[in-house]
Amino acid sequence: MSVRPDAALPTEPVRLADQRSRGDRDFTLEPDATARAVIAAHLDIAAVRKLRFVGCLVPAGKRDWELHATLGATVVQDCVVTLDPVTTRIDEPVLRRYLAELPEPTPGEVEMPEDDTIEDLPAVLDLAQVMIEALTLALPPFPRSPGASLGEVTVTEPGKAPLTGDAARPFSGLAALRDALPDKEKDASDDTG
Repeated sequence: MSVRPDAALPTEPVRLADQRSRGDRDFTLEPDATARAVIAAHLDIAAVRKLRFVGCLVPAGKRDWELHATLGATVVQDCVVTLDPVTTRIDEPVLRRYLAELPEPTPGEVEMPEDDTIEDLPAVLDLAQVMIEALTLALPPFPRSPGASLGEVTVTEPGKAPLTGDAARPFSGLAALRDALPDKEKDASDDTG
């Protein structure tokens, strides 16, 4: 399916700032074929054959929210070796915690937080954006066709021996040099080392 270059990603906004409706909010997102094609183009993959995001937004405390969901998808990517299509089934739990007051980072070095499920509470949460982000994180980074493997490439000038992986290792010849030493020098080097 051809996708227009200006095609917009699907959206599913939910107002979290509305204090009147603090109950659990169930949701199910199942984008149609056109929306899946737009998502595939956005992710630069061959296809998203199936996509389903099912879960619940649960109030946590007075102003915070938690999202508990399951992402199910069937995607097609190009094999990194052969460029053949590789189909992958994804089934991932998704947890996000939206806090009204995020803890302030300590001054100094910035480190990744231990809990990567925590985010700032938005006034409007786009569930489709959360779904696409979760799908992006779940995609295999290097999809391979069954049996596909990288071959060994050796390049050299004509008439010269190619540089192999063993020869490229900086200490690969030291064992041979040690073995070539006379016995007296070997014993002295063994005592110092």
